Amino acid sequence: MDLRVGRKFRIGRKIGSGSFGDIYHGTNLVSGEEVAIKLESIRSRHPQLEYESRVYKYLSGGVGIPFIRWFGREGEYNAMVIDLLGPSLEDLFNYCHRQFSFKTVIMLALQMVCRVQYIHGRSFIHRDIKPDNFLMGTGRRGSTVHVIDFGLSKKYRDFNTHRHIPYRENKSLTGTARYASLNTHLGIEQSRRDDLESLGYMLVYFCKSSLPWQGLKATTKKQKYDRILQKKLSISVETLCEGIPLEFAEYMNYCRNLTFDEKPDYLYLARLFKDLSIKLEYHNDHLFDWTMLRYTKAMVEKQRELVAGTSAAQAEVPAQGAVPSSATATVASASGGDSGKNEQFQKVKLLAMKKFSTHFHYYRQDDRHNPTPDEIKRQSLANSQVTLTLPQELLQAIDRGMDSLKQKQPQTNPPQQQPAATPRVVQGGATHYPPATGQPAPEGPGGNIWL
Repeated sequence: MDLRVGRKFRIGRKIGSGSFGDIYHGTNLVSGEEVAIKLESIRSRHPQLEYESRVYKYLSGGVGIPFIRWFGREGEYNAMVIDLLGPSLEDLFNYCHRQFSFKTVIMLALQMVCRVQYIHGRSFIHRDIKPDNFLMGTGRRGSTVHVIDFGLSKKYRDFNTHRHIPYRENKSLTGTARYASLNTHLGIEQSRRDDLESLGYMLVYFCKSSLPWQGLKATTKKQKYDRILQKKLSISVETLCEGIPLEFAEYMNYCRNLTFDEKPDYLYLARLFKDLSIKLEYHNDHLFDWTMLRYTKAMVEKQRELVAGTSAAQAEVPAQGAVPSSATATVASASGGDSGKNEQFQKVKLLAMKKFSTHFHYYRQDDRHNPTPDEIKRQSLANSQVTLTLPQELLQAIDRGMDSLKQKQPQTNPPQQQPAATPRVVQGGATHYPPATGQPAPEGPGGNIWL
């Protein structure tokens, strides 16, 4: 059956779920463009999709904010049509076998601090900061981090006077417990500081593969939340950030020390990671771990196909005494034909680490201190000394391809990488805080201006 919304958008397969609805792949029947369609039953006890669509419209124009194409009622559903984006950071984290390099985490941090700053600058807090709600773009926007799912977002100040909402207690937990701030667990009204603390937990999670309060057993949701809170209270920031650069602990301590209505210094937070990037001699080239690993895997598979083609030709006209070279055999093995996906990934990862030794610096599980930049950079030497028996033509092809890939990346940092200290600062020809002229203030259910 051909299901459509807004007359011109065809609904396809289900691709995900949001806080208050399911998300489907869609197609614009006029232009052929692919879109995402979020559906919510009109019988929902707490309908939120119309409110979310208003927030998207109000935030429109910001870097990394998806563009809303259409909202309306279609049969038994409310429907919202927005940009189709790429995989979430949680998806990519799993693709990279649940650990990102320090370089990738730093590049993500620089963008995500800017996304949160932009949302706050437009008088909203997100209230559900987590890896599933940050998606990479597609095509030319493939290196841009986008933020989605504003169903739980809330206005924290008056649009005109900027008067902050009042401090309240005894609030129920809104968001995702794993990344919730201490104050959110304690029932305190959320504000800007809580979004940033949640982001800090995300960054530690990406570096260390997990957080200490994951996997706690509980019989009820309340018991689970209580146990997560007790674990968070029992672990100091210094312990949480063991084994990763000191800047992560500085970020967390800063966020936890913010007062309820205090305006965060986003520029300071971004500068922490920018300075760390400089100390580690990283370039903000948008070559993330998944880009490097996918590229290396593709080159290995291409080489395997060439080897297979050569072998087939030799089988047709066998040369007397011909045997495969050890190098050729190694490439075939590296593609992981019968070694299992995990072994295949590890071989590709080792090759990538050797070829791009200064990129892949990781948290080491037995490390109990905050490694200095010099200590981290020593991993480059260990990476370069990985022993791999591979054809020279494969290694040269990887080098040529990566040089070409680097040339396609932006030569200068995009505006979102350099947070502005004040709104409406023009950087690189783009306005960091786009004006909101003509945009109505989004209203919550029942006409309330905030939830």
